[in-house]
Amino acid sequence: MIHSMTGYGKSVLQLPTKKLTIELKSLNSKNLDINSRMPSIYREKELAIRKLLANELLRGKIDFSIYVETTAEDTSTQINTPVVKQYIQQLSQVVNGDDIELLKMAVRFPDALNTVREEINENEWQLIEAEIKKAIDDLNDHRLDEGKVLESDFRNRVNTIDTILEEVVKMDPERVQGVRERLHKSVEELKDKFDENRFEQELIFYIEKLDITEEKVRLKNHLNYFIECLNSSDSNGKKLGFISQEIGREINTIGSKSNYAPMQQLVVQMKDELEKIKEQLLNVL
Repeated sequence: MIHSMTGYGKSVLQLPTKKLTIELKSLNSKNLDINSRMPSIYREKELAIRKLLANELLRGKIDFSIYVETTAEDTSTQINTPVVKQYIQQLSQVVNGDDIELLKMAVRFPDALNTVREEINENEWQLIEAEIKKAIDDLNDHRLDEGKVLESDFRNRVNTIDTILEEVVKMDPERVQGVRERLHKSVEELKDKFDENRFEQELIFYIEKLDITEEKVRLKNHLNYFIECLNSSDSNGKKLGFISQEIGREINTIGSKSNYAPMQQLVVQMKDELEKIKEQLLNVL
């Protein structure tokens, strides 16, 4: 079962004094790229969070955020009363004004407010870590749902290429006969006598160079292998990408060897389906 790299996960934790909202967003990327945003109190846990995300999400451009909303009356910021009084006293010697105006100016000066640095409570952190895992699970569920849509599209397009390949196989004898007739007609137009046996030998050599039997067999095998990988329990977008490159190589070779307009039209159809597969593979984990 394949997973998309695109997804969204969210979890909300209500604590006695605050509410935490944990969000995860994921987009496609060749490698793992984690961007985190969180209050400074949780920065010491950032490495642990990154390790957790890397183990669970594997690949993609990941945006991780923790938003904190204070719900209690307690605050970590306090007025530094002695400093504010000193500022007011000094200001009163410089300007005339009532106490309210002087206070407004004083609280803007450095050290007027003290912010007490909070320490992480380990019991609280265990709750937060559990919520992060819930957000990861939510994101992975989203990735799986997106992956099912992609998988259905891949199967349809691979089946379409396979159906067109069957038309190519049926058309091949007609193509070879057409090449033979065109060459024979071209030689006859020279109005010179030619050695029929020598012509047949050269014709056989020429047609062998245009033979696409191996390409048809390999293309069929690559298509089967692509489906086999879709049926596996792992989601490996890079592996599917490599297989799609091999599929493209065989399709291109058939096109260059065909020398037959109806077959080249079928090749164009196969290329079109393959390009849509490659485009969607960029989103596969």
